[in-house]
Amino acid sequence: MDLKFSDHVEGFRREVRSWFETQFPKDIIEKYKAGLPLTTAEVRRSEMALGAKGWLASAWPKEYGGPGWSIEEQYVFDEELERAGVPTVTPMGVVYVGPVIYTFGSQAQKDRWLPGIRDGSTGWAQGYSEPGAGSDLASLQFSAELKDGVYTLNGHKIWTSAAQHAGWIFLLARTSQREKKQEGISFICCPMDAPGVTVKPIISIDGAHTLNEVLFDNVQVPEENRIGEEGKGWTYSQYLLGFERTSYARIGGKRAMLRHVRALATAGPAGSNERLIDDPGFALRLAQAELAVDGLEMTVFRILSAVAAGGSPGDAASTVKILATETHQQITELFLDAAGPHVGHRGPSAGSTPRDVATYFAGRAQSIYGGTNEIQKTIIARKVLGL
Repeated sequence: MDLKFSDHVEGFRREVRSWFETQFPKDIIEKYKAGLPLTTAEVRRSEMALGAKGWLASAWPKEYGGPGWSIEEQYVFDEELERAGVPTVTPMGVVYVGPVIYTFGSQAQKDRWLPGIRDGSTGWAQGYSEPGAGSDLASLQFSAELKDGVYTLNGHKIWTSAAQHAGWIFLLARTSQREKKQEGISFICCPMDAPGVTVKPIISIDGAHTLNEVLFDNVQVPEENRIGEEGKGWTYSQYLLGFERTSYARIGGKRAMLRHVRALATAGPAGSNERLIDDPGFALRLAQAELAVDGLEMTVFRILSAVAAGGSPGDAASTVKILATETHQQITELFLDAAGPHVGHRGPSAGSTPRDVATYFAGRAQSIYGGTNEIQKTIIARKVLGL
């Protein structure tokens, strides 16, 4: 098996790397690398820079304004974006709702929403989880009552990432009560500035503001804001969740983290000849993490090949979610071990940054959000293995 990229793809890599090094806003990269939060204006400027190049909706087909890249080009682009230290693209628009709109939406909805998603001028949030319906999403109670062509939305969404930067939110709402809880759920889009929408920040253990509560009190949106058929929201959400769980992989970012860990472990603290990399136990754990990333990469390749053939990530995407989050935690634990001897030292060997520690804390939540890993294992057992 030859896993090397072709000369064409490697030429594409050089083009992408050069653009990130010379054209992307350097102040945003510097702020992001320093672990400082970006303002809404900076998030928009970052994503609009990609959008202006035609690279924000990198996985979209040409017919909807995407670059029409091959799977290999898309993969290389993601690697180079993370290598350059460019802020992670907010996935709610281009990765999650965009494909739902161009797959299930009307032509009017495509014309209305896809341009702003594609060029980065409009941010989106995802309204799925509720205080009583997280991993068991089908138990949601958020209501949408239709009367005279208008939905009235009432309820409470929680753990809503990037809602403070969003102009729109797509959400799941119960539009009817039926025997099976997955039925009677619809997929509805709502502007964040609609009367009755309230955003409350949730500050995490590291002091970061990435999560929010979003409250809806008699919020009214037209029926035309519903994607697809009424009561089919569960079906559309499962299509979306396949793309969401596949997006967790971030192979390039994990390889960069491993290089960082190895550099810390190899350098040793200032004024000491002791190196953590010489510890057989640590060296074994580092090698195991590197192999885990290799395995994750192969799994992603298999799923992307299915997508390239016209399919969707499907239930196998649960495998990526589990592997990606567990590998991320494996790597960040290694980082803390490697960074420990450097604490209090200055000079070339001191390598930890506030963002590194924040990445460790954030990684604790990865196996919970987006469907807990326990739920993903149940999905694999039932739908993939047929148990």
